[in-house]
This record gives sequence, structure tokens and C-alpha cells, in this order.
Amino acid sequence: MFVKLLVIYYIVINSIGFASMGIDKRKAMKHQWRIPELTLLFFAFLGGGIGSWIGMHLFHHKTHKLKFTCSIPISVVLHIGIVIYLMTYLQ
Repeated sequence: MFVKLLVIYYIVINSIGFASMGIDKRKAMKHQWRIPELTLLFFAFLGGGIGSWIGMHLFHHKTHKLKFTCSIPISVVLHIGIVIYLMTYLQ
């Protein structure tokens, strides 16, 4: 049951991370109100790093910002570590 919930959580949060990059890129192109950068990074560090990274590259969004090119991969590595820990010590 725990593994199913974990998988569902990561699917949802990565979908949110991916969608937020696409939405923010579209808003940038239309000169509309944008999603704050801290919010985009927050989604990544909640576990949506893979979705955010895919969104960054697919939508060509924030790919030249050092804050994103460093932080997003760090969030992915962090969550890989968290999942390994959970699967190893809580099973």
C-alpha cells in the first residue's frame, strides 16, 4: 500500500512540476502574470524535479538560469535518495 501511495504521489507532483513549467512559459510569451520562480522550485523540491526538468527542456523554459539548471537536478538526486531510504529502511 505504501509503495502505491508513493508512486501516486510522485506521478501527481511531477505532473504539477511539468505543467507549471508549460503554463509559466505560455504566460511569459503572452506577457501575462507569471508563476513565481520560488513556486516552480518548490514543486521540484516537493518531488516534482523530474517533471520540472522535462518541462524545462521541452518548453525551453528557464534553461539558461543557473538557479534552475543547478537546483532541479539537485532536487531529483535528493528525492532519489529519499525513495531509496524509504524503500530500504521502512519496508
